[in-house]
Amino acid sequence: MLGSGIYGRSHSFAAARCPTGAGVTGRRWPLVLLLAVCIARLWLVPVTSSYWVDELVTVFVVKHPGHASFAVAPQVPESIYYWLPRISSALFGQSEAAYRIPSLIAMAAALWFIARIAVRAIHPQAGWFAVFAALSIRGIDYFAVDARPYALGILAASACIYFLIRWLDSARWVDAAVFTVCAAAVWWDQLMFWPFYLVIALYFIVRVRNRETPVRASQWGIVSVCLLAALVPRALAALDLARDATAHSFATLPTFHIFEHEWHWNIPILCASALWLLTRFARPHGEAPRSLWVLLLAWWLCQPAALAIYSEVTGNSVYVGRYFSTMLPAVALVATLAVAYWMPAQRWNLAAACMAVAALITQGHLQSLSYRHDISDWRAANEETNRFAPDASVPVIVVSPFIEGRAPAWNPGYPLPGFLYAHLEGYPVKGRLLLFPYTGPEDPDARRYAESLLRTRQLSGKWAIYGEIPGRDWGKWFAARPELAGWNHAAKKFGDVVVVEFTAGTSSTR
Repeated sequence: MLGSGIYGRSHSFAAARCPTGAGVTGRRWPLVLLLAVCIARLWLVPVTSSYWVDELVTVFVVKHPGHASFAVAPQVPESIYYWLPRISSALFGQSEAAYRIPSLIAMAAALWFIARIAVRAIHPQAGWFAVFAALSIRGIDYFAVDARPYALGILAASACIYFLIRWLDSARWVDAAVFTVCAAAVWWDQLMFWPFYLVIALYFIVRVRNRETPVRASQWGIVSVCLLAALVPRALAALDLARDATAHSFATLPTFHIFEHEWHWNIPILCASALWLLTRFARPHGEAPRSLWVLLLAWWLCQPAALAIYSEVTGNSVYVGRYFSTMLPAVALVATLAVAYWMPAQRWNLAAACMAVAALITQGHLQSLSYRHDISDWRAANEETNRFAPDASVPVIVVSPFIEGRAPAWNPGYPLPGFLYAHLEGYPVKGRLLLFPYTGPEDPDARRYAESLLRTRQLSGKWAIYGEIPGRDWGKWFAARPELAGWNHAAKKFGDVVVVEFTAGTSSTR
């Protein structure tokens, strides 16, 4: 059975090199120390840095659950994840770190399940290597510090696969029940995680067809009915959203470069190639069962492949890196499995230590003492805007950063607080707010509103544009207007967040 791993009776993978398990224990404290260093550097250093815009949505959802403004994007608050930052912020306050604590805990738990899968299915000593391989993946480290649902999704997917393997190995009802709960939680965490269920189906079919499981038809029938019952409401919500998908689509259709880049294929290949070279063309220890390859390859490839096909067929691109986050544990496990073909049993701990160093070098931003969680520095942009516009006497144009922020949902009198300007909840602006849509000057309604502000002299003395969206170029449009001839204007960038400041003067710079 796969439960014995490829090290076990039926699928001996490392047993030829270590038939009794001797010599594979070693000291673990250096690995514990390396793990602590990795967590501190990769997760804790950026935990207090600025929110990016979607994290500011989390703040809005937590503060305003069930708000009427979500009617324009009903999918946004529909996640079981939001209960976690709601509890965390109630306990620890309204800081960036407090909102990110749930993701830190979820990703730490996910690492544990990744290790347990490696130990159970690949080799008893492979757990540490799998953990550090996961830490070498940018997405794992990014989502661990992200106040969004993706760390919870990675945890749910990893736990789901672990208990699926246990259930198919033993046919225990306890494992079946936990698997069902975890499997349901994946889709209830994020609507775009639906391809994950293809992984479960493929693996289950292969195990049954190869007679690698004692699970009987009656048991898997009950489990399937329970899981389907839990997922039907989510499926109906997804179908309802699909009818108006273009209103929420913000990504472009994937090019080949984007397509292959999101697969993280380099990590498994580099790990296997390095060990192959180090062992001087050593012969493999054995052969992994086909069902394990099906599981890991499907877990790795189904999510990006399915969303790429959906994007091409419908023309509504959902090919966004964070929607593939459930596949990231599989990248680490495929790398571990590839390494296991040549790894001497007594060298797993050394290999894990090397992988930890590689994670620190590639993901640790060692060129600086501290670094931000995300390129978007809304906090610094907000501080600059409030310095320039310290009170309501200074107008501040606030551009909606959300694709739903256009007519008819948007209008100049849009009531605040509201989802279209959710970013104002986390970082409030002190100036007099003038609300602009997501669209730029090419939008006739938005352009007429901007012209009316100039015509009625509401933009006088000095004023700012907060959060200008690249490609919309309201700053350039205003700078080119004859009404502002001779004004100074300066665009200040905070990552990809732009603040444009206008002051009456005799020259113009940008």
